[in-house]
Amino acid sequence: MTVVELAKTKIWQRARVAEKARAGRGAGTRSYYLVMILTGVLLSFGLVMILSASSVSSYTRYGSSFLFFKRQLVWAALGVAGMFVASRIDYRRWRSGGWVLLLGTIGGLVLVLHPAFGTRVGGSSRWLGFGAIRVQPSELAKLALLLVAADVCVRKQGKMTSLREVVLPLGAISALVAGLIMLQPDLGTMLIIAMIAFVVIFVGGVPLPLLGTIGLMGGFGAMGLALTEGYRRARLFAFLNPFADPLKAGYQSVQSLIALGSGGISGVGLGASRQKWLYVPNAHTDFIFAILGEEMGLFGTLAIISLFVGFAYAGVRIARRAPDPFGRLVAIGITVWIVGQGIVNMGAVTGLLPITGVPLPLVSFGGSALVISLVAIGILANIARQEQWPPPGATKEKRRSAGAKRPLRVATDTGHARRPSASR
Repeated sequence: MTVVELAKTKIWQRARVAEKARAGRGAGTRSYYLVMILTGVLLSFGLVMILSASSVSSYTRYGSSFLFFKRQLVWAALGVAGMFVASRIDYRRWRSGGWVLLLGTIGGLVLVLHPAFGTRVGGSSRWLGFGAIRVQPSELAKLALLLVAADVCVRKQGKMTSLREVVLPLGAISALVAGLIMLQPDLGTMLIIAMIAFVVIFVGGVPLPLLGTIGLMGGFGAMGLALTEGYRRARLFAFLNPFADPLKAGYQSVQSLIALGSGGISGVGLGASRQKWLYVPNAHTDFIFAILGEEMGLFGTLAIISLFVGFAYAGVRIARRAPDPFGRLVAIGITVWIVGQGIVNMGAVTGLLPITGVPLPLVSFGGSALVISLVAIGILANIARQEQWPPPGATKEKRRSAGAKRPLRVATDTGHARRPSASR
């Protein structure tokens, strides 16, 4: 091979690398915009439904039908700003920041239990602050524990083959956070946090037999917690047959099913719900999906479900193409958090799962839950901006096929364009 031919070959190779890089950036841009669009549509759905579902209760309690909507609008603006900021910060910086966030979260979970700092509502001490400015440290715990769990799994990659390796330190940290949340008490949030940690260690490479043992231990523990308190036990039995006690333990489930059934195929019309007239408790928070089903019918509920399915697809796509194991674990954890919590909420509203009191992500009313969820989605979007295709670890054949979509051509000294021969 002459010097001229060698130089031409080098030029072709560099152009090939540049084209692959451009293709990877294009794929990342598509995933980024897909996540942002799905989030924006879900958030818009939520604002519209909060305005409708809360209008009666808001007017009854405060004399204004727009109070909860205005509050959610402010929280949404803060959350969207946080999401865009997080999407511009390299997600790798959260790896060390997760530990600082966890320490702050544990401090908040301790403070919320003290009468001088915590705000007690409905028998639970979950909020810090006063008036309309209140935050839930347990919501921040979801993000903090996810980041720490992903960091631990990466550091101990290939070593988490025994129960001791899983318990120290990740199991101990998770137990501490879950225990503080149960003291509030808040079984629903504790279960969501346990689900996030479980999925992260599953993707992190914990062997299936050990994972099954941990799952069984966690399942028995959750069942024990559900049966120790009278109101949680009543919820569990009401889930099995809500119509056995339709005026007490099964009241919320029965009213929710009436709302969904009243909506039919196309719904009774936006704003025309009858169940929001103080029949469905927590109509704008935990049970907003029931009001949505009544007003927008089967079409509306399927639209929301489709958006969460699309979010799951986008999250898994981003996780598969993440540049490193930490990004992959964080991406799958955020996806499971948003989609899994949505499934739990919709399952409770439709009577397929017991009532746990968790909101529908991005749709239900709730300030701190919305802001933290949007910041987490911003981190997911940043991972999408840096995704690689073919994904790391792909086979040589897959990489070859991904790079052979369009042959590159370089100019020769004769004025014609040709592809350098690999045989030379």
